[in-house]
Amino acid sequence: MALTDAKIRALKPRDKAYKASDFGGLYIYVTPKGSKLWRLKYRNNGKEGKLSFGPYPDVSLKDARQLRDEAKANLKKGQNPAEIKREEKAEQLGQYEHTFNKIADGFVEKLTKEGRSPATLSKLKWLLEDARRDFGRLPITAITAPMILKTLRKREKLEHYETASRMRSRIGGVFRYAVASGITDNDPTYALRDALIRPTVTHRAAITDKETLAELLKSIEAYTGHRETVIALKLLMQFACRPGEVRKARWDEIDFEKRVWQLPANRMKMGKPHAIPLPDNALALLAELRELTGWGALLFPSQLCSKKPMSENTMNQALVRMGFKKSEVTPHGFRSTFSTLANESGLWNPDAIEVYCARLDRNATRRAYNRSLYWDERVKIAEWWADVLAKLR
Repeated sequence: MALTDAKIRALKPRDKAYKASDFGGLYIYVTPKGSKLWRLKYRNNGKEGKLSFGPYPDVSLKDARQLRDEAKANLKKGQNPAEIKREEKAEQLGQYEHTFNKIADGFVEKLTKEGRSPATLSKLKWLLEDARRDFGRLPITAITAPMILKTLRKREKLEHYETASRMRSRIGGVFRYAVASGITDNDPTYALRDALIRPTVTHRAAITDKETLAELLKSIEAYTGHRETVIALKLLMQFACRPGEVRKARWDEIDFEKRVWQLPANRMKMGKPHAIPLPDNALALLAELRELTGWGALLFPSQLCSKKPMSENTMNQALVRMGFKKSEVTPHGFRSTFSTLANESGLWNPDAIEVYCARLDRNATRRAYNRSLYWDERVKIAEWWADVLAKLR
């Protein structure tokens, strides 16, 4: 006789487990502890098999019968329902093993092995934090464009338009890594390209005319703050590198005899080592600086902790105290000052100027060739630029 809900509820536990049959091989298995479990007994190719559908009442009588009918239908097609269930379970488990967080971990590990700088990796991890928090535990195949957009909108509400744009790009990087790994076949961030508010492009303030540059150089020379700050600004102008590269410079990177500053890959934005030629004026400044800070590892240690580099605001604040607004000049803008005047001179190969500034050529083969090809020219550029600055000062 077929089961009903009333009959199932009336089933009581016994000393030993027992069965209460419905029909078509479906039955309730009652344990001594009172659990009521749906099971299906069937035969496939002459062999008996069993299938579990879950506990009652989580799985209702109606649902259990539907699952039985689906299993019977698969049997008629020559498919073993137990194998189908194992495959579905494995697929579901596989989905949850491939969560966004785990794929993001793999993506970060890949970039780490490629030699990306600690600063770049730190920025990447920060840009992925919101995504990890909002949908990081979900299978990457279950994450949709609207879900990602909801996360990015939080940044837009704070008017962090540039951050939102960069977050979309980095999240897309994780998805493209998953696509390349065969985990998913879709990058939902592609559909969001026109959904975000475009950030206003603001260029670093820089001086590009010699008259104003002369005024700046004289102001730096007359600055009455810490001498280390003056030297940092002078070297930054000479080297046309990024402020962080000067602030974090170490004495073991400076070779006075070979007249070169060797920056390791892990401190470069592009993750590649970079060599900077040292003209006479730079060597003189470094010799003076060695008397001030040569006792430690860093060229420009913090005034508060010698193991940490000079604050990123030190040079900015010095320029402000000299009377220059941030809209007029910034330390990072020194690169544009050099690049503009070097190109305007017409004396140097534009590619050599780019390499001098440690800007990465997108063509890997050409980049490797140019770094060696332009060294002699970069040495000459360094001496020329030192002469230009000296005359203007």
